[in-house]
Amino acid sequence: MEHELRPIFDPASVAVVGASEREGSLGRVVMQNIIEGGFSGPLFAVNPRYDQVMGVPCFAAVSQLPQPVDLIVVVTPASAVPGVIEDAGAYGVPGGVVLSAGFSEMGEVGRGLEAAMLTNARRHGLRLIGPNCVGIIRPRARLNATFSFQGAAAGRLALLSQSGAVCTAILDWAPAHSVGFSSVVSMGIAADIGFGEALDFLASDSHTDAILLYIEGIRDAQSFMSGLRAAARAKPVVVVKAGRHSGGAKAAASHTGSIVGTDDVFDAALRRAGVVRVLELDQLFSVATILSSQHVVEGGRLGMVTNAGGPGVLAADRAADVDIPLAELSPSTIAVLDAALPPHWSRGNPVDVLGDAPPERYEAAIQAVVADEGVDGLLVMFTPQAITPPERIAEQLAAMAPGIEKPLLACWLGETQVAPAREILRQAGIPQFNTPEAAVEAFAAVASYRRNQELLRQTPGPISGIPHRDLPLARSIIAGALAAGREELRSVEARDLMAAYGIPVVRAVSARDAAEAVAAAEAAGFPVAMKINSADISHKTDVGGVRLSLANAEEVAAEFDAMLTRVATNAPTARLDGVTVEAMHTVIHGRELLAGAMRDVAFGAAVVFGSGGTLVEVLRDRAIALPPLNEVIVQDLVDRTRAAKLLGSLRGNPPADRAAVEAVLLAVSQLVCDLPEVMELDINPLVASERGVMAVDARVSISPPPEGAGRYSHLAIEPYPEDLESHQQLSDGTAVEIRAIRPEDADAEQDFVRRLSPRSRTFRFRNALQELSSEMLVRFTQIDYRREMALVAVLEDGSQVGVARYVVAPDQRSAEFAIVISDELQGKGLGTLMLRRLSDVARLRGLTRIFGEVQQQNITMLELARDLGFVVGPVAGDPAIVRVEKRLD
Repeated sequence: MEHELRPIFDPASVAVVGASEREGSLGRVVMQNIIEGGFSGPLFAVNPRYDQVMGVPCFAAVSQLPQPVDLIVVVTPASAVPGVIEDAGAYGVPGGVVLSAGFSEMGEVGRGLEAAMLTNARRHGLRLIGPNCVGIIRPRARLNATFSFQGAAAGRLALLSQSGAVCTAILDWAPAHSVGFSSVVSMGIAADIGFGEALDFLASDSHTDAILLYIEGIRDAQSFMSGLRAAARAKPVVVVKAGRHSGGAKAAASHTGSIVGTDDVFDAALRRAGVVRVLELDQLFSVATILSSQHVVEGGRLGMVTNAGGPGVLAADRAADVDIPLAELSPSTIAVLDAALPPHWSRGNPVDVLGDAPPERYEAAIQAVVADEGVDGLLVMFTPQAITPPERIAEQLAAMAPGIEKPLLACWLGETQVAPAREILRQAGIPQFNTPEAAVEAFAAVASYRRNQELLRQTPGPISGIPHRDLPLARSIIAGALAAGREELRSVEARDLMAAYGIPVVRAVSARDAAEAVAAAEAAGFPVAMKINSADISHKTDVGGVRLSLANAEEVAAEFDAMLTRVATNAPTARLDGVTVEAMHTVIHGRELLAGAMRDVAFGAAVVFGSGGTLVEVLRDRAIALPPLNEVIVQDLVDRTRAAKLLGSLRGNPPADRAAVEAVLLAVSQLVCDLPEVMELDINPLVASERGVMAVDARVSISPPPEGAGRYSHLAIEPYPEDLESHQQLSDGTAVEIRAIRPEDADAEQDFVRRLSPRSRTFRFRNALQELSSEMLVRFTQIDYRREMALVAVLEDGSQVGVARYVVAPDQRSAEFAIVISDELQGKGLGTLMLRRLSDVARLRGLTRIFGEVQQQNITMLELARDLGFVVGPVAGDPAIVRVEKRLD
């Protein structure tokens, strides 16, 4: 099926609306670029003032063209754009690029124009890039539909940029650095086609080896993450994001919110999507070049070869800064280097071959270091010396590069003397950096790719480690608080919510007067802690709202009155609901941690972990991950904090129960997935010791979900849909469970395919393959539930006996399905159950059409399709295949 964006990226015909003969006008520049670019398809101009523009036939309106074109490029004033889109859409034009400015970026009037433009486009199914963009370049198609004064050479990198200025700057920079592109797309406002859909096209584009993104902000995080994850499964994606530091961040109510910024969450999203983030535009291309070289990135251990000690020290220092370990050379490698290098070489990594090193010495050192199994990548550095010309070493490295199967980077320090050598390296496709620090930072980004790809492959299923999850209780707590008009759970409610998810928590009792406080303390057992009970106070300690180790009834009674007086003075506007009383939780060897969640404006819910206690804002030790989480993601989350080291043995103290800490984070993930009302959650401190964990205090902010929001609208990544689980009985009495597929189904999926008869395998895969490849197995079991669905039928013994799946088409409104049932259960109603259930799921998720291709010989499947209301028709050009299709709306 042709991708919906194909007419935009590979148009057979183009019309420029607003084309002009006027010098310096946007319409003239765009027309000139298309003509001079050599576009070979039909080209038309649209402008009622001209009969022709630059020798190209010109028409008064799109609807007056001799034929509907694939792509219109719109350069008219913003006020005319809605009418242009209506005219073009009604005439059957499928795609457009709107370069015009003056839309939502210009205020209320512009927002109205943008809304009208989108309404007209969607009415006719016309897809748009822009507005307020530079345009699109597809060098292979010889299409330069931009107003940039610099085109692009053909290459294998695709660039999507939110900034037109960055686009044109990169186009100006690229020729001098021998960089070519498969696509250059200026996204502009991205009112219609966003990053997600453009990524979806480029993921399957055979002319693109790697994708580069320049991002300033995200409109639709769900679409972005879905498209980004799909693209990253297919090819490397490298991202630069502007605006890493925001000066206008809104003060957050909780500890969690106060230490987590928008950029922290964006970074977590990229990590989870399996892509690489770099901080500078220069790194964008070098990292992409390395990752698209087909060299497997095994790890982050960096080897270095240099002809001077200083650059090696600088590189080693920067490696320590960015957590890149220097490779430890093996004794056999040291022995090889001892034989090849002068006696006073560095005898370690970095390998200093000394200032007088000729090409042969460099070659021997490089070969030895690259051959070491403990080296994952190599940085070769050179400083100008009087003895050896820089070009000779560069030529030597260029000659060796094709045989090096590991990431290779170069740094020729200096400027004038090394300029020709840098050109040699550039022509050889070796990423070259002007400083050791920049080279190390680029390698750090490359090393992160393998780790992030591992996170991408995680598709968390239902969490089995929550022994007492009480969802009805949790929902009733939230509903009660919202019904009372509160935006904050009371302390007791927050602790009850934690307990509902199996999180060990110190239980507290509310007290509205001194007598109630004394009774609660006597029931809990002395000593006790007393805390102010107020939904308006986030940091109780700051206002004198916490007292610990109260030893008897007299101290409790006295402290009740003193605390209310003190807090009323320090926080005069806060509403006070008495206090809470709880038993003191004193733990020897306890570590104070923070576990929580917050709500990002773009990416929704995020889980946070780090060091806790009263100094949490000072320590600012935290890591963030997007839910849903599983064991692998949680381990990575913990490992990225300094708190991880506190969990181990420390100064003779036994290690804390890390598994219990991770179980709490899994529970927090499940909680925020289940409860879209939870906006912020603070467990601080979460005390961990060798005996387990205990939540000493908890705070939860809530808000009703927006009207019309879906169950998982608050999540950027859709979790395992446990609501699809059902138990059915077949016509012969066989009991089966039908549910969504999970990553742990891989073995059962492979066994299922192996048990199919050759005939069934041929009907499903169009060839009688014996088993699924490892790539197919990953692809079939680790799915993005927002982009596709796979339902499996499982017997009581865990064996798989059926699979029905659909994949959403690029139009986002239809889906292609496939189904296969084990031979022994065919004819017993399982196929009917599964295809009907799959169609229902597709309908509930907003799809309007489901279709598939069936072999003519598969009579059973064709009968099933007809019984369920599918329309059967031919497939053009292939009489052996028929198409079955059903409307779902």
